[in-house]
Amino acid sequence: MFKPVLLTGSATVLLVTAFAPPAGAAAPAPAPPGQITVDVATVNGSGCRPGSAAVAVAPDNTAFTVTYSEYIAQAGGGAAAVDGRKNCLLSLVVHVPQGFTYAVSQVDYRGFGNLQPGAVGTQKASYYFQGMSQTAARTHKFQGALDDNWQATDTTGIEALVFAPCGEKRNFNINTELRAEVGTSDATKTSFMALDSTDGSFNSKYHFSWKQCPAR
Repeated sequence: MFKPVLLTGSATVLLVTAFAPPAGAAAPAPAPPGQITVDVATVNGSGCRPGSAAVAVAPDNTAFTVTYSEYIAQAGGGAAAVDGRKNCLLSLVVHVPQGFTYAVSQVDYRGFGNLQPGAVGTQKASYYFQGMSQTAARTHKFQGALDDNWQATDTTGIEALVFAPCGEKRNFNINTELRAEVGTSDATKTSFMALDSTDGSFNSKYHFSWKQCPAR
């Protein structure tokens, strides 16, 4: 499988979906002390075979990252039709210190794209806790020509944060999708979008927002 290389292109593509908090919204609590772990419970999808997604927690407990090793969508140049759409559903078990709960307030996706002129790339994601409603999907589109790193950021305002229920164990589910479409480009040439990384240079970063649970 093709492994994209980190390039020093002239411009990094950046897209942001943001929801500003209202005035007077309560500030989240600081990150709790103690060990936080994130384990992969299940992994399913054409973009992430079991063993191809790794999770690591930041030392300051403010975020965790997911790194994929086989996540790439491609179209044109003889690529099969099924290669144009890749998806991944991760179910994560997040262990947090007693007395705290968390939400995910921001997600930064970083990858590499090579889109022929007229080709289209799409990154899409939604998130939800086990047994709770799934968030509306956030979608970011990229137009060719593109031969550079790309980044897409989803940010949720304080008033819209969904916290894990206190005292309950619920997996945090991440549903992502990558698409590459020929569009009006030369169909004999390959275009691709990748979250694929073997050295950790591309990853998805999930920022925690913390809250203390009421004393029982």
